[in-house]
Amino acid sequence: METRIMRVVQQGEAFAVQSQKSESGQTTKCNIVLQEMGGKYEDQYAAAILGNTAQLRFSPGDVVAVRMRFTVREYNGQVYQDILVTDIFKLRV
Repeated sequence: METRIMRVVQQGEAFAVQSQKSESGQTTKCNIVLQEMGGKYEDQYAAAILGNTAQLRFSPGDVVAVRMRFTVREYNGQVYQDILVTDIFKLRV
């Protein structure tokens, strides 16, 4: 995993989801869209943020340092890619 400098495009509201790893059986999740630096045609990623980090709020245009985990899973004969933000920090520019 590597740290990338990216720009926030948008972030959704945090909501509760079921979690087998949490003591309470629930955790917090939000979705975020991030874009690589360089211009409006750079690659974008739709990712999930879990746990306490999902409570952090970012505005469109914020520059962040982010680490993401890319995984692939198969379900009912279909293949899906998941992107999970493992660390995210707002940078001052």
